[in-house]
Amino acid sequence: MSVKLLRNQLTPSARKMARGLKQLPMFAFDAFVGFTPFRSGNAINKTKLRGTVIEANYPYAKRLDKGYSKQARRGMTEPTIKEIERNLKSKVIRK
Repeated sequence: MSVKLLRNQLTPSARKMARGLKQLPMFAFDAFVGFTPFRSGNAINKTKLRGTVIEANYPYAKRLDKGYSKQARRGMTEPTIKEIERNLKSKVIRK
């Protein structure tokens, strides 16, 4: 038995949502980097987006994320999550 897709059944609002979800990893990465402390630039330079995963590839990443730096008392992950939630609610993630 085989199934053939004859046409796309997505509604315009579902298509818009799908586009927004595709943009989510880059939006999250930009927010994360924005919340990353900047002294020497090492933390920002070594933070990469690999597919849908943000990699903070430096030895003190966990310390920074726990609020060790005066520049980022709340770390980077928690503010990034709040930024995503705020923007999803207001439908700002779009192009």
